[in-house]
Amino acid sequence: MQEADTLINAGCTRDVVAHCIAVSAIAVSLAGQVNVPLDRELVRQGGLFHDIGRARTHGIDHALAGVAIAQELGFSAQLVRIIERHIGAGITAAEAVRLGLPRKDYVPLTPEEKIVSYADNLISGVREMPFSEALDRFKTILGPDHEGVELFIKQHAEIQGWMR
Repeated sequence: MQEADTLINAGCTRDVVAHCIAVSAIAVSLAGQVNVPLDRELVRQGGLFHDIGRARTHGIDHALAGVAIAQELGFSAQLVRIIERHIGAGITAAEAVRLGLPRKDYVPLTPEEKIVSYADNLISGVREMPFSEALDRFKTILGPDHEGVELFIKQHAEIQGWMR
């Protein structure tokens, strides 16, 4: 797969590439189940390249590193935004400051952005998990009252609503 080579050439490990392929597959599956207009090819590419920034860092700033790489590679603005906004169920401007990121909302806005972010949250490594397990993981990592937990619950409800 030529696109996997793009990830490897950027510096991603085989584990990151395998994770990206798994996220892309789940994202494409979700995109096929929803009844909202969206660009399925953009979803597939977003899933595949969402973690390209892990070629440079595995920190919270890997999304920003990914934006830089994606822009260097000439990726579309829509794909760059998926990479930028995929972490958790999104990061608010206030949370970004607390995390040491530039003050900006990194919350997914489009259906494509939301589906890729959601798919990423349902994959640990290459293993898919149900929403309930992913939610428990969020609560353990962030704390049960963290705004990211509520964003994830809302994201889940919205995407489930698109499937009815």
